[in-house]
Amino acid sequence: MGTSAVALGALPLIRATELRAQSANAVFRHGVASGDPLADRVILWTRVTPKSPAGSTPVSWQIARDPKMAQVVSRGELQTGAARDFTVKVDVSGLDPGSVYYYRFESMGGRSAIGRTRTLPASGINRIRLGVVSCSNLPQGYFNAYACLARRADIDAVLHLGDYFYEYANKQYGDGTKLGRIPAPDKEVVALQEYRERHAQYKADPDSQEIHRQHPFIVTWDDHEFANDTWSGGAQNHNPDQGEGDWYVRRAAAARAYFEWMPIREDAQTLTPRVYRTFRFGDLLTLFMLDTRVVGRAEQVERDDVAGLEAPGRSILGMAQEHWLAGEFEAAVRAGGVWNVLGQQVMFAPQSEAGTASRNADSWDGYRAARERMFDTIEESRLGNVAVLTGDVHSSWAYDLPRRPFGGYDAATGKGSLGVELVGTSVSSPTSLGSGPDGAKQLADLRATRPHLRYVDGSYRGYFVLDLTRERLQADYYSVATIFDRSTEERFARGFITESGRNHLTDASSPAAPDTAPDPAP
Repeated sequence: MGTSAVALGALPLIRATELRAQSANAVFRHGVASGDPLADRVILWTRVTPKSPAGSTPVSWQIARDPKMAQVVSRGELQTGAARDFTVKVDVSGLDPGSVYYYRFESMGGRSAIGRTRTLPASGINRIRLGVVSCSNLPQGYFNAYACLARRADIDAVLHLGDYFYEYANKQYGDGTKLGRIPAPDKEVVALQEYRERHAQYKADPDSQEIHRQHPFIVTWDDHEFANDTWSGGAQNHNPDQGEGDWYVRRAAAARAYFEWMPIREDAQTLTPRVYRTFRFGDLLTLFMLDTRVVGRAEQVERDDVAGLEAPGRSILGMAQEHWLAGEFEAAVRAGGVWNVLGQQVMFAPQSEAGTASRNADSWDGYRAARERMFDTIEESRLGNVAVLTGDVHSSWAYDLPRRPFGGYDAATGKGSLGVELVGTSVSSPTSLGSGPDGAKQLADLRATRPHLRYVDGSYRGYFVLDLTRERLQADYYSVATIFDRSTEERFARGFITESGRNHLTDASSPAAPDTAPDPAP
């Protein structure tokens, strides 16, 4: 059913269907998930709905080699309770590398749906396929990008690059009234219980449940898991004088709820909320997941404050993360992997010339000295085949990454480029890029003034698939047909290839062929 077919008379049926899907399993109504796979282990997650808000609840788990759960390889039991909002997280070890597993939970006489997950390969891998998503805003529309990716059984993992949910009240950034998708609670979330309730609402969405059930996730946060335009010491819409309290109390609440509700491995050794970490897919891919928001970002400056934009002491990662990343680059070079991919939040490519105003001071373009240090680190470590993956801007972009795109770079050959950047559109959040009567001119001007820009399109919502072999990296952008009805209709929008050793994007005439796939979760 297309968007034109949505009628007010049908809306109660849509809402009723959604409520039935959410409440079909009285104990495990928020589904199951897995994440942070390594070669020998993976995180399994669920949440039980307790009969009483007090006390503790036992939960058992099983993981098997087959979707019928006949070949169980490990099992266990643990307790959960109100201290963790009745969420459950198990770090299952002793698994075989590069293997598909199936898992489920039991508690209070109920049994969860069966989920599917994968461990990372240890060696000898020749192909990896990753789904890449960001910016899922429940009141703006349905998560059809999730539904489409859930159907791709050959995806090895899904990368979520932030804005997993939005913190706003209804009508502040999207009106979910007609679709029965009003944010809960219907206010800007500030306190721990409010962040928990917002996570719970997003996890109750059936398309969110299905993509988590079928694929392991590797996640990082952006700003809206906390508050708009977060930096280490505050946020654009955090207002203590309006009763929103101390920033660090709010930040701690948001981080705690995130670790409770997301299938991410927790670091009990650090006092700050840390999500930057590294994943190694055999000798084919090293994936560095970054935090450009919470632990080290200096406060944003105005876009025309050139001195602030270029101030040498400002960082978007923080010095501790910068030093960590330099060490990880050196280790990756020693290990000898083919591709080096950074999963992070905001646009990295230069968008304006040095000494001029920034188009987006919330991106790396607002932290130019930090970007120069990143380029220095890439060159000094001799890190090759670099690809930066980005979300945040609700539109699709593809760049070469030269230090000096406005001079000393050859757009035809990519000479001078140190890597590539692939920016994915949103799952459901809107954009104004390229819209309106001047939209075509806006896009043409962007392409004309950025010689390293290979592609920009803000007209669709969707995701991209990153397909890596030893010879090339290919990014295939997919557009969903609508976000105003549940649908798995999609189209291939555009594809780009960078060959190993080139650091330069060229057009792909067609999407990479699907790989052989194991059985989906039943």
